[in-house]
Amino acid sequence: MYPEPLVAPMRQDLTVAGFKELKTPEEVDSELKDQKGTTLLVINSVCGCAAGAARPGIKWALQNAAKKPNQLTTVFAGVDKEAVAKAREYTLPYPPSSPSIALFKDGELVHFVERHHIEGRNAQMIGEHLLEVFDEFC
Repeated sequence: MYPEPLVAPMRQDLTVAGFKELKTPEEVDSELKDQKGTTLLVINSVCGCAAGAARPGIKWALQNAAKKPNQLTTVFAGVDKEAVAKAREYTLPYPPSSPSIALFKDGELVHFVERHHIEGRNAQMIGEHLLEVFDEFC
């Protein structure tokens, strides 16, 4: 588990952009179970690819998207263990991956970006990919 003072700025990177933090399994279920519309779930992380590519790319996509998810949610890997475990139940059959980005539509996982799709790519590439995903599903 990472100390809260270390992860606080990384949490805020998404919450100031409108993401709702889910810190318990109950909060994850409340947001993802039987939901209507589209929900973006970011499994946040302390790693460099989260800071350098994932979070900036996600925020860029949301700022530039004509179509956007109805809800923005996030859990933090390595910190909110139980909430992340519950979120990963919703992203099956994909293996645990952080950072990662999941888009749900009417309760169904319709797109998933795994860590290996984030590593080695810059924020612009991630953001442009998400614009296409949002355009298709939102």
